[in-house]
Amino acid sequence: MARKPKARGKKPARKKRRSAKRGASRKSPPVAANRAVSRRVHGEELTDHYAWLRDPNWREVMRNPSKLDRKIRDYLEAENAYTDSSFKQTAKLQKLLKQEMRGRIKEDDSSVPARDGDYAYFARYRKGGQHPLICRVASAGGREQVLLDSDKLAKGRAYFHLGSTDHSPNHRLLAWSVDDAGSEFNKIRVRDLSTGKDLSDVIQDTTDGVVWSADSRGFFYVWLNADHRPERVFFHVIGTKQNADKLIYQERDKGFFVSVDKLHAGIYGAIACGDSETSEARLLDLANPLAKPVVVEPRKVGVRYSVEHHPSLQGEPKLVIQTNADESEDFKIVLAPVVAPGRANWRDFIPHRPGTIILDTAVFRDWIVRLERSDGLPRIVIRSATSNEEHNIAFSEEAYSLGMSAGYEFATDNLRFSYSSMTTPNETWDYDMRSRGRKLRKRQEVPSGHDPKKYVTRRIEARAPDGEMIPISLLHLRKLPRNGMAPCMLYGYGAYGISMPASFNSNRLSLVDRGFVYAIAHIRGGTEKGWRWYREGKLANKKNSFTDFIACAEHLCKMKFTARDRIVAHGGSAGGLLMGAVANMRPDLFKGIVAEVPFVDVLNTILDDTLPLTPPEWFEWGNPIKDADAFRRIRGYSPYDNVKAQDYPAMLVLAGLTDPRVTYWEPAKWVAKLRAAKTGDNPLYLRTNMDAGHGGAAGRFDRLEEIALTYAFALKTTGLA
Repeated sequence: MARKPKARGKKPARKKRRSAKRGASRKSPPVAANRAVSRRVHGEELTDHYAWLRDPNWREVMRNPSKLDRKIRDYLEAENAYTDSSFKQTAKLQKLLKQEMRGRIKEDDSSVPARDGDYAYFARYRKGGQHPLICRVASAGGREQVLLDSDKLAKGRAYFHLGSTDHSPNHRLLAWSVDDAGSEFNKIRVRDLSTGKDLSDVIQDTTDGVVWSADSRGFFYVWLNADHRPERVFFHVIGTKQNADKLIYQERDKGFFVSVDKLHAGIYGAIACGDSETSEARLLDLANPLAKPVVVEPRKVGVRYSVEHHPSLQGEPKLVIQTNADESEDFKIVLAPVVAPGRANWRDFIPHRPGTIILDTAVFRDWIVRLERSDGLPRIVIRSATSNEEHNIAFSEEAYSLGMSAGYEFATDNLRFSYSSMTTPNETWDYDMRSRGRKLRKRQEVPSGHDPKKYVTRRIEARAPDGEMIPISLLHLRKLPRNGMAPCMLYGYGAYGISMPASFNSNRLSLVDRGFVYAIAHIRGGTEKGWRWYREGKLANKKNSFTDFIACAEHLCKMKFTARDRIVAHGGSAGGLLMGAVANMRPDLFKGIVAEVPFVDVLNTILDDTLPLTPPEWFEWGNPIKDADAFRRIRGYSPYDNVKAQDYPAMLVLAGLTDPRVTYWEPAKWVAKLRAAKTGDNPLYLRTNMDAGHGGAAGRFDRLEEIALTYAFALKTTGLA
């Protein structure tokens, strides 16, 4: 039975709201008003008791948080006050955690400079700075030039996130973007690098990057419509107004997203558009930016591809295309002539190998490089563009993360790659593809000290109900006894084909040093074991993600790494959906749950095609508007729709007011419904960042406060606070 809100007396409305907020913050959680709204979909009745928490002017709120409806703001602030009050007893612990995590950050850190002709570009932080400085030095040596000081730009702003910085080919201008609300609507400015001053050019409502024309007189960018969908590509001429920009391409399919990128050789750019199943690319001539883009291959449902360019491969200009065509679900690489790039002329270059997924392709003058993953472990493969001889870069740890960067230069033998594991801090290497020698350029410093020998990183597997083996990456103290007494934080995501890397994260040491086992469940919905792994965790197979995660938790208990009353589950965004689903399915298995910006109101969101991400999401979850089976399937697992009267674990739910990906009202509604339905005394907390969006606080130290709260919750819940 739903609990009824307590009577509040006959005070005037304004005083009533204030009294309710202050009282809840000291003694008890606020109780959201129950205002049932019903509708029929596919012959079934849907009732939403907390739909009022969605501000009808939410688009305006994303841009300007002060526009939020007063009653909704009062409720969210009351929840925040209750959470803050409840965590007062851990204030010293949170301060200590933040100090520990900050102590592991090299405050005056910098990236390894990346050469581009006469200059080498890099980012660095000043000691105590929250945001990066964008810098360069002359390649031949010389003094550092600070191109952009983000700390200075962020001063006085509640939220500031520097997006992309793209220097012009002639090195005289810098296009930079900023999101100042957390809504991911970016503004692009242009800086004259000779004077250090911004030009009058201002481009509103964009994604965060640009592609410069070859002559540096203008750039391409992607414009976001009012529904936050990237749908148009424009070309902007330096010194002109945005309303004079030339429309280059407009996407008519509401389910397709659009992006624009520079191909590595620098001759072409590419407009990429698509969803999770289908894609289409158009070539942009950077020397003739107003020319009509050339379609590489018209879109065909189920065919995905991405393009790179080589000016002279096998004797002629070629496109290097990574594609799943011809039933190559883990991708292959084909070549096509630039003059006739259609699929009829695609010729296999790197064949498809089931179970070995090609993640990325980089093209150099003398080399074709690919990053691939097999059985959950990545490797880099270098292939000669002339002899087709191959060799690879791989590592021996049980679980690790590997990435590569093509850099700015095309005619080079140097490949930069990064390596880390859950015990090994990130390392940046320069690799000579011709001599096969490597040079360590940077190893992540941990100022407070880090001894990898104190820790163990392992990779084990859990058996899912259908027999699949689910990889789990583990980090724990070497001296930790395996007796089932250790607390465990178990992280999961499982959506969109995104894999969770077994990489180094110094923040986790604050839990591990206190006796926690940190575990990552590589469940279906990612691509850890190839595209099949993704396919078996989406649409009609979505529940596999949930049962995989549950199987991982049970296996960790069976192997005595932890026990049922010692596990804190953690996930965010689509991983927050995972948290909501397993909370409903197996609340007995978890001591606590942390759900960050959780996608929990799945059915209502996917039924609403006016929301920013809904049409593209139909290929991930199904289209419940047109498909009654998809409607019933989603309704069967949507966390908000399956809340019931049962004992739930302790839960911490984090949200962002200006979040365009998971709108703030999803976690707010979910918490309100959980409060009304749940039995038992386990606490439930909602914390909404009223100045930020999907990524939380933007400053590198401000973000530590949110992590400290999460870790304090985990320690408090498992009795270690």
